[in-house]
Amino acid sequence: MNIIIYTVLILIILYFFLNLITKISSKKISKGLRFIIIIGLIIFAILFAIGGRFLLTLPLTLMSLALLKLKGLSIFQLISLFRLIQTLRRNGRFSFNTNQTNNLSSLSVSESYKILNLDEKKKLTKEDINKAYLKIQKKIHPDVSPETARLSSIVNEARDVLLNEVK
Repeated sequence: MNIIIYTVLILIILYFFLNLITKISSKKISKGLRFIIIIGLIIFAILFAIGGRFLLTLPLTLMSLALLKLKGLSIFQLISLFRLIQTLRRNGRFSFNTNQTNNLSSLSVSESYKILNLDEKKKLTKEDINKAYLKIQKKIHPDVSPETARLSSIVNEARDVLLNEVK
């Protein structure tokens, strides 16, 4: 008899829970689900670390960081931007000091391909270049994050170099 009562209670709770979910917007559900997953992954990583299973904490931590977004950018997007900055710094094209004027040198065609993440061997059209440009600019435009103004200007310059090359 207790099983029937528990089953009915569970079904009633499930009914009200599903009814509540149908009234909530999908954006709120995805944010809540993302938060729950991040917290769960972090808790599992901590439990594995306490248990001495350090090797298992790494993938859980990376998964939780991938779900985390900072200023509209995911961790993977931040890593790709970091790689772009390091490439440009090695070539002397980027510095965090905005007063320097040696950053104004023009980009080579190969650097422009790397910046826009395009394949040099493929025959590109203006549409391909603009698509790659817009994809990157959506992530680093100064309106999204004022700290990326210099990166945005470099991406603009890379697009201009490639568009001149395609003509």
